[in-house]
Amino acid sequence: MNRSLILGIVGAAASATAALAADLPPRPAPPQYYNAPAELHFSWSGFYAGINGGYVWGQSGWSDPAVGANSGNFSTSGGLVGGQLGYNWQTGQFVLGIETDLDWLGVTGSRSLPGSVCVADGGGACKTEQNWLGTTRARLGYAFDRWLPYVTGGVAYGNIKAVQPTGTSSATNAGWTAGGGVEYGINRNWSAKLEYLHIDLGTATFMGAASGTNTLGVTATDDLVRAGINYHW
Repeated sequence: MNRSLILGIVGAAASATAALAADLPPRPAPPQYYNAPAELHFSWSGFYAGINGGYVWGQSGWSDPAVGANSGNFSTSGGLVGGQLGYNWQTGQFVLGIETDLDWLGVTGSRSLPGSVCVADGGGACKTEQNWLGTTRARLGYAFDRWLPYVTGGVAYGNIKAVQPTGTSSATNAGWTAGGGVEYGINRNWSAKLEYLHIDLGTATFMGAASGTNTLGVTATDDLVRAGINYHW
């Protein structure tokens, strides 16, 4: 077989291979792999507002130096419902916030104690009522993504009522509060919380029914547990 014949055979084979390749369907492109974006961490920063409800139990006491008697402490209790608003700043896992709230209370308690201020000023019973309560507090929390345990404390304010034979006297007192809680982010806009607060409103002073002097002191301290839901912007 001479050189010209060999070159002819090779050329014919190359032409046939090229023609066959042209008739074949194009090779599919290799699959592309992308890294799915990591889920963003829940952010607690921003304004929020919500509603709450719960239960209050506490202590009250009456004393009047003008009649030389006091009631000792007695129990008070009742429900609460209200609302709150606040703002959070988050840096890393630390969350610093400020919150203010206002609640309607149905808190009442009384004691009948013969020979005490309850007879002299209370007409037979020392009865204390509380109808509203507010707080303005700082909050410090440590976020575990959607979970936010926190401690809180600040100023408390509310009314104290003394029910006497001459009528019901009311005063607005300011005191302090401290407590803690936990909040859970349901989604970007909604969260739910559960918290406990201890509140001391100090002593309110009233005109004593027996003495007619401004010497009747009525104390009020409260412990409350409430649940709430917040909307975040």
